[in-house]
Amino acid sequence: MEDRYATFGEYVVHREVLDESRLDVVAQKGTWSTKPTAGEQMKDMLRCSVSRVKDVLLTWIPILSWLPKYPFRENILGDVVSGCSVGIMHLPQGMAYALLASLRPVLGLYSSLFPVLVYCVFGTSRHISVGTFAVVSIMVGSVTERLAPDSNFIVNGTNGSEIVNLTARDLYRVQVACSLTVLAGIFQILLGLVKFGFMVMYLSEPLVRGYTTASACHVCVSQLKCLFGVKPARFIGPFYLIVTATIITHFCGLNSEYSIDVVGEIPSGLKPPHAPDTTLFSQIIGDAFAIAIVGYAINISLGKTFALKHGYKVNNNQELVSLGLCNTIGGCFRCYAVASSMSRSLVQESTGCKTQIAGMVSSVIVLITVLKIGSLFEDLPKAVLSTIVIVNLRGMFKQFTDMPMLWKSNKVDLLVWLVTFISTILLNLDLGLAVSIGFSMLTIIFKTQLPRYSILGNVPGTELYLDIEAYKEAKEIPGIKIFHSSGTINFTNAEMYLESLQEKSGIDIGKLQTERKNQEAKQRREQEKQKKRERDEAKKNVCMLQRLNKNKDNQKGVVLSMADTDSDVSGKGQVNWGYRSDKVTSDSDSDSYEVVTVDSKQGEDGKQSSYRSGTHSIILDVSVTSSLDTVAVKTLKNIFRDFGDVGVTIYLAACQACVVEQMERANFFSEFVPKSCLFVSVHDAVLHIFKKLGQENNGTDLFCDTKM
Repeated sequence: MEDRYATFGEYVVHREVLDESRLDVVAQKGTWSTKPTAGEQMKDMLRCSVSRVKDVLLTWIPILSWLPKYPFRENILGDVVSGCSVGIMHLPQGMAYALLASLRPVLGLYSSLFPVLVYCVFGTSRHISVGTFAVVSIMVGSVTERLAPDSNFIVNGTNGSEIVNLTARDLYRVQVACSLTVLAGIFQILLGLVKFGFMVMYLSEPLVRGYTTASACHVCVSQLKCLFGVKPARFIGPFYLIVTATIITHFCGLNSEYSIDVVGEIPSGLKPPHAPDTTLFSQIIGDAFAIAIVGYAINISLGKTFALKHGYKVNNNQELVSLGLCNTIGGCFRCYAVASSMSRSLVQESTGCKTQIAGMVSSVIVLITVLKIGSLFEDLPKAVLSTIVIVNLRGMFKQFTDMPMLWKSNKVDLLVWLVTFISTILLNLDLGLAVSIGFSMLTIIFKTQLPRYSILGNVPGTELYLDIEAYKEAKEIPGIKIFHSSGTINFTNAEMYLESLQEKSGIDIGKLQTERKNQEAKQRREQEKQKKRERDEAKKNVCMLQRLNKNKDNQKGVVLSMADTDSDVSGKGQVNWGYRSDKVTSDSDSDSYEVVTVDSKQGEDGKQSSYRSGTHSIILDVSVTSSLDTVAVKTLKNIFRDFGDVGVTIYLAACQACVVEQMERANFFSEFVPKSCLFVSVHDAVLHIFKKLGQENNGTDLFCDTKM
């Protein structure tokens, strides 16, 4: 031990044992509050001053805070090189991902232009590349094909044949996509304004990675038709990815002639903005919300990754607002929903990007293409674009390697990954997302309902109390059970907490209470029998006294008085209580009785009891409990009452201050549950018990001065 102390150092703590009441005095607990009242908060929100206006502008328009201080010489070269590299990537990806959205390729170029400029002004990440993204594109495509299928635009052709009016179909799909994008943007802005950026916490990394992997499968399958130049009938809805009947139908009617699809006309110039078709909102509200959540989750996960690497912060709520503005403004300029792309963001970061100036440079590249050289891409085969899409999915397909890693590290996360992947594959992107989020929530609920319960033991010579099943040197203290839960106590696990406490401590409250009641009933019966015997004995003594007094003249002057008789007879006919058994402690007119304390080692029949084990005190370690609801408070009250009834004293250790305040508001403390039963640590509670029992260390290596 000395060598270990020399290596790691040591400290000695010497202080009094502190319960909660004493702690309030020693630490001078105050009743003041530094949190402003609701009225003060409202006044602060409505206060208008130059400094406040400046703060609001810098918060909502981040470019105003960094652009005036932009270090031109240090950053401009990296930003320009990075912007040109990403701009070149935008061209093929924008046109390719537009095919995923079932839109004309030029709309992918628009979506790589306007939203990028908007994000440069309102975004807080310096390195992510906003624009077209495969997962969001295919989510948009599922909506456009559902509301504008080919069957709705069939017209009569020559020789009585039926053909699809592609112009009318594409125009309506643009309306659907733009309305969907604007509505998704409105959702994102509203969520950002109400500070709902924290919701990304509920989209765990396994969920996001499983969802994007399944989306990659959807994207890959959707590109096979362009890659092989076939035109199978499109089915929308759950299980659409399983295409057996479609394949059989297609190949049984195999056509001998194929024509290669190309990008087609890319009009030069920009279109004027137009308002979305609000009549479509009722049909796309669910899809818009799903796109808003998925786009934000991808944005914030990439943004936080780069921010952590480069040492700056990303504002969750501002990211929601900025992405919402990208979609809302972009939707008015014929753009469809955007998000950050992992491949472009990695290129932007690795080529020397310092700020969102790189995004502005990439927008210039796209703008030049739209205005001047777009016609050069008109003869580009769609099969090439499909190949670009599939190649860009390689990073997502690599996420299949998550499964063996999760199998080793956390099987619950693996289950979330698999459920997300399978549900997204089978039920389509929107339903799959809903199912995966619901399942993820269920895992959280089950985790709170199934915490790990353990009995703690003391590591000799220290104040450490560890799980006796996990640490060999941790030893139980005779007569004291220290019960620990790895989770907080709430209404979902309160009953399990009580059951586990009884199981781990070896004290079955139900049996002990039944035993106590049987003992009390047995004692009452004995008392009644004793009272009856005493009454019969008193009557016999009174009769004897009367006979003696009646015959005193015949006894020739022998006077029998109370002083000459035994002490069990009263001269006034009353019972001498000296005849009472030592077990009787109450008078004959009282219904009260002596409370019997059940022997800790003896059962009702005098045999060894296997469910008590000599425990006289239980310490509940509630250090991980962060809050108590009404059910948890009632459960703790019942624990104090029920264990107290069978002679076991309950103590609480390591209560957080917020939990103590909740207890006080819930009237937890009373004459039977005093505040002095709360201790600042398990060690304090143990030392208090030893002092109460008049023991120094109860045969264990425990000290008030703890050397470590």
